[in-house]
Amino acid sequence: MKFANINQLCDVVRETSFALHCYHKNGHVEKIYENGLAHRLRKQGVEVKQQHSLKVLDEDGTLLGEFFADLFVENQLVVELKAVRAVADEHIAQLLGYLKSGRIETGLLINFGAPILSVKKYLMSESPV
Repeated sequence: MKFANINQLCDVVRETSFALHCYHKNGHVEKIYENGLAHRLRKQGVEVKQQHSLKVLDEDGTLLGEFFADLFVENQLVVELKAVRAVADEHIAQLLGYLKSGRIETGLLINFGAPILSVKKYLMSESPV
């Protein structure tokens, strides 16, 4: 599936997450939602990698290690999933760290653990050198 822009891709992920949450509700472990969202996105023709390894680079490009994105969608969107009662500052910091270190501009933090689904988009723009 081709997307005109990152916002269109984010909308597809958000809408698919909502449908998954409506069906399964809250109460499952994170892996259930990861598998369900990946499955439903793939059925729509969206490229999804689960637990995808992304390099963590220092400011000069030196490889420091790696992290594993819950979902890496269309090679441009990090999706971090949670199944908690409420999103904490640590969850936001985790996603922002992934975006900065991986040099990825856009991420979604999705929490399936509450009665009402929470989807928030975060942007990390490269600052000019």
